[in-house]
Amino acid sequence: MQPATTSQPPSVFQSDALVRAQLQSLGEDLSDVNARLSDIEQKFEKVTASVGLTNTGPDGQALSRLEIFHSYSPVLVIAFLVTLATTPIMRRLAVRHGVIDRPNEARKIHRQPIAYLGGVAIFMGLMAGILYSFFGQVSEGLMSFHPTRWLDEDGHVHMVPWSILLGMTAIVLVGLLDDVVGISPRVKIGGQLLAAAALAVNDVGVRVAGGIMKPIGAIFGDPNLVYNIPIGIEIPFLVPTGVIHIDLIYWTGTAVIALFVLGACNASNLIDGLDGLLTGVTGIASFGLLVVALGLALVDDGARDSQRIVLCMALLGACLGFLPHNFNPANIFLGDAGSLLMGFSTIVIILTLGDNDQTQLVLAGLIIYAIPMIDTTLAIVRRKMAGKSISSADSDHLHHMLKRALGVKGAVLSLYMLGGLFAALGIWLSMSRARVVYILALVFASFIGVTAIKIARKKQIEEQSAEFDRRQSEAASSAAGVPAGAAAAVPVAAPPVAAPG
Repeated sequence: MQPATTSQPPSVFQSDALVRAQLQSLGEDLSDVNARLSDIEQKFEKVTASVGLTNTGPDGQALSRLEIFHSYSPVLVIAFLVTLATTPIMRRLAVRHGVIDRPNEARKIHRQPIAYLGGVAIFMGLMAGILYSFFGQVSEGLMSFHPTRWLDEDGHVHMVPWSILLGMTAIVLVGLLDDVVGISPRVKIGGQLLAAAALAVNDVGVRVAGGIMKPIGAIFGDPNLVYNIPIGIEIPFLVPTGVIHIDLIYWTGTAVIALFVLGACNASNLIDGLDGLLTGVTGIASFGLLVVALGLALVDDGARDSQRIVLCMALLGACLGFLPHNFNPANIFLGDAGSLLMGFSTIVIILTLGDNDQTQLVLAGLIIYAIPMIDTTLAIVRRKMAGKSISSADSDHLHHMLKRALGVKGAVLSLYMLGGLFAALGIWLSMSRARVVYILALVFASFIGVTAIKIARKKQIEEQSAEFDRRQSEAASSAAGVPAGAAAAVPVAAPPVAAPG
């Protein structure tokens, strides 16, 4: 019979090992808690920075929106001065060479020829401001940039890419050709698509749909939506590895870029119907986008932070420099070169807001630039309701309706106020993602849309009623043996007037 075994107390070495294991586990738990606290602290700093409070940059320097604005302000000043100085030169060149807008249509408000080529002055101001930022990068003392961890191989911040400069140049050349000699709409659209393609090639705005596409991809098990399809053969330059690489987010973003560029360019062109209207609305939108861009720079969002700020500063400065010449009574117009350029520049800034799959910021940017888009949408609906081509001209745009009620300056200032309201809503949305902002934007846009369609519908009903009365009159005249159209030519005898008393 075997004796019963008794449990032995742990040895000293076993006790030490147990204590060390417990201490190690406790240390890991403390490290995990510390990491969580650090993550919460970073998120808190981002939230406080996004609402305009001061933040600390990578080098420990205290930052605020105003301080970053001061750093980039030379870009605004250069764009302003160059545009202000070159606009009179462009006006003289336009008058000398006959590049003027003649008031040969009833819907035009001016009664004397006005020079075009204002868009060239805008282009020169934009380019001057952007190029100055390049000089500020390599020459010490010209300007400073906000502290960031997103640097290129040389340790510099990322500057405005060549694709944006190429796109601006293509847009201006197409618009200038239309102003000077006149070109077909297909050529203009081709130039706009060329500018959009340049953006896509340089990956500007291609992540604009990421915030919507990634959740959809997650449902199917691949949030990145990247697929490699082997085809079994190698095609030089096209498929050198024998595998087709498909990035659905990239190609969706490319399609969105093309639609946005076409929509913004033509929306800006359509709203350019009153002195100073497009210039002021674009200036207000660029200021709103600048506030959003400064907020992103505070949290060091990405490599395009400095690019967005430079573009906003240059566009705002160019608008401010051109507005004194273009406000009522204007002595120079933007022309297609200027209106298309303003639309393109604005939509490029909006597209870059989605560079890190932040689709909600793109929506905020679209709300900021809502006035031209609402007017264009209403124009399409109105012309479809009337059975007309969407490219046909009319005098029922928002600014035309307001002009008839408030005059030119009253209409322009009213749309400035609406533009400022939408800019405030867009800034609010960029800070909070609040659903109430979407609701307010929807309510304002719907109210404007329904009112405009109601007014246009009333005019259409009046025209249809007048046409019906004319046909009835012709039918009655035919029944009485009077030739068609003669009834209108025969004067109607006035009734006898009774003598007084």
